[in-house]
Amino acid sequence: MKLYKTKEGILIEKEENSYLFKEQDWDTFINDDNLFEKLEGLIQILQKSAPVNVADILAPIQNQELWACGVTYLRSKVGRQEESKAAGGSDFYAKVYDAERPEVFFKATAHRVVGTGDKVNIRKDSVWDVPEPELTLVVTSSGKIVGYTIGNDMSSRSIEGENPLYLPQAKTYDGCAALGPCVFVTDQPIDLNSLIQLEIKRDQKIIFEANITLNQMKRSLEELVSFVYRECSFPKGCLIMTGTGIVPGSDFTLHSKDEIKISIDSIGTLVNTVR
Repeated sequence: MKLYKTKEGILIEKEENSYLFKEQDWDTFINDDNLFEKLEGLIQILQKSAPVNVADILAPIQNQELWACGVTYLRSKVGRQEESKAAGGSDFYAKVYDAERPEVFFKATAHRVVGTGDKVNIRKDSVWDVPEPELTLVVTSSGKIVGYTIGNDMSSRSIEGENPLYLPQAKTYDGCAALGPCVFVTDQPIDLNSLIQLEIKRDQKIIFEANITLNQMKRSLEELVSFVYRECSFPKGCLIMTGTGIVPGSDFTLHSKDEIKISIDSIGTLVNTVR
């Protein structure tokens, strides 16, 4: 099933049928260890409604924090080593890739996150910027994964490459992340053979495209959740970006008006343009 946060309420989509639940409290609705069973129950009592209108879709976040994990794919390790080599920080990324403890960091709260169809941002004080397509987990306050969405972890590689201690500035700013278009809710773990794809267009022409399967991730999803939740409580639940396996090379940077499309099997496609 797919769950959409919309201007009209919460829309449940199963197969070709849609059901609108006019409940505006996303926090309470999504923070439920039995979310799948709740949705199954609701579609038995709700009347069918019109399909989701793309213009009405909101980012699937309200008062949850958005966290992120880094260097979880080999390509990410290599990319980070490349960008930080001149600053002497490349060894840090090799070490964290092989370490027991993963890299986790706070990314954003809702007001810095946009939904599908909205504009992401690149910093004016950065000269090298990329999108990072990531499977994003929807996790309850108890630490249970109840759904999956698509995340775009916008990153200023020139700032992070200058010094790894600048990571917060490279990662957290207005319009630094996109989420959506929906939350994929299933009673089974997501298929790790699923493909994640990135396509970037400029002036209607594809200037970058790549894909990778989720099973190329070194760490398990549960492992990443466990480290984020160590000594941190999340009363409204949390969304966790799981890292990227697609990193454009040093000859690529985003421009204003570029279109970014990220697709993951079973979830859908997140579309954003650069402000």
